[in-house]
Amino acid sequence: MPGDLPRGADIPEDQDPLADGVLMRHQVDWLADPADLKVCEKGRRTGITYAEALDDTLIAAAARSAGGQNVFYIGDTKDKGREFIGYVAHFARVVSKELGAIEEFLFEDMKDDGTTKQIAAYRVRFASGFRVEALSSRPENIRGLQGTVVIDEAAFHSDVRGVLDAVNALLIWGGKIRVISSHNGVLSPFNELIREARAGKIPFSVHTIPFAAAVENGLFRRVCLMTARTWSPAAEAEWEAKIRGAYGARQAAMRQELDAIPADAEGAALTRVQIEAASKPGIPIVRIAFDDDFKGLAPEVRRERALDLCRRRIAPHLQALDPMTRHVFGEDFARSGDLTVIWVWAVERDLTRVCRLIIEIRNGPFDQQREILFFTADRLPRFSGAKMDATGNGAYLAEVAAQRYGLDRIEEVKLSVEWYRTNMAPYTDAIADRTAILPADDDVVSDHQALQFVGGVIRVPDDHRLKGSDGHFRHGDSAIAGALGYAASRTMAPETTVTPLSAAGEAASVSVFGRVMEFGRSLWG
Repeated sequence: MPGDLPRGADIPEDQDPLADGVLMRHQVDWLADPADLKVCEKGRRTGITYAEALDDTLIAAAARSAGGQNVFYIGDTKDKGREFIGYVAHFARVVSKELGAIEEFLFEDMKDDGTTKQIAAYRVRFASGFRVEALSSRPENIRGLQGTVVIDEAAFHSDVRGVLDAVNALLIWGGKIRVISSHNGVLSPFNELIREARAGKIPFSVHTIPFAAAVENGLFRRVCLMTARTWSPAAEAEWEAKIRGAYGARQAAMRQELDAIPADAEGAALTRVQIEAASKPGIPIVRIAFDDDFKGLAPEVRRERALDLCRRRIAPHLQALDPMTRHVFGEDFARSGDLTVIWVWAVERDLTRVCRLIIEIRNGPFDQQREILFFTADRLPRFSGAKMDATGNGAYLAEVAAQRYGLDRIEEVKLSVEWYRTNMAPYTDAIADRTAILPADDDVVSDHQALQFVGGVIRVPDDHRLKGSDGHFRHGDSAIAGALGYAASRTMAPETTVTPLSAAGEAASVSVFGRVMEFGRSLWG
């Protein structure tokens, strides 16, 4: 790792972490998160350990009635423990106004079999009666560490899973867990923890802080303040290039250590075997293609033909849906070239998500896409929400849907790297463990095979194009729609039933409203 980043011993004696401009945005966000269980995947030297030490100082300095408790820091090296406790001693003096001396002692760790071993450790005691202890190696019986436990560089510990198994025991008496680390490969227990947290399988709050984000938030400005250098955009760019260039040809290592992308996180997110194992025959797929001449027809003709198509080809499948089951949908939009896909999920009583209907629209005019969408959503039993692609031209359809069904049920999604990072791993994990059931269809399977790790994030590569069964190109469209719908199933709104008015009913409603207003004017002038 390049040596051009400051370490704990380098902080100025008078530095107040609570002064304006000292903490960076991502440090503030970490401190502001009240979750008992927090995990941070980060680039190297991005300042999270510094922020955590500040939080831990305030916790240990507080009275029990104010949430005070002991704090145990477990780093991957003795030097990291010494650095952390140096931060705490500094903050104790500057923030808590306590002269907390660093004590070196032997921590006695009791194993499950009753035997003990001694671990070199450092600590700072507070007037509250609590203390912060930094242990030089992982204790075997972490359940005995009641309070806030901080696992730093967790990906490089020998038994991260054992740490997680101890979480419940710590929480019983109000303990907290903070897991912080850069990555150590895609198959490491730390990366499994991140994936499980994003999938909602464990209740950890996840923070992702790549080196680039820290630089954007002012990391180099702080380096300049501490090293008497002059900041400028050019100097910052040169500095970051130097840090990255130090890795030479080791690009995977650079992405892992700086960009929070686990090494080997490239290639297919799902195998064909996994996708087919989660597929079920008989799930209907309605494929609609409009020719180029269709958009030249009169509006009323286009509308009637689209509604006739809906009544003949879509309505029978909607009528077959279980009226007692909650339904959501996801929609990936395209006007020409790619497909618009509407994916309807049923959330079964055992919480398995089962695809009940897919509608694919190729070359569909905006108005007809709106009519098909409204026809479908109006008839979904126990309609509980949707996420719709609002990127580019999709913004129109997502907006009118939100206006019709309510902002609490329709989320207009701007697809981005961060959205994929947060939502794709839970979706692919659900397919892998067969709690999300797909149609047994070759095009759908191929779309899901297109999901790749791109820079450590699961998405469809921009240059991916594959001919479907109709001879036209696809761009993983159904996989995106499926992921949007699956995400909607994880944030379901209170269900609603929409009963749209007929044209005559709408006119009658307007007429009645007008008469009421006229009557009011006659009373109040």
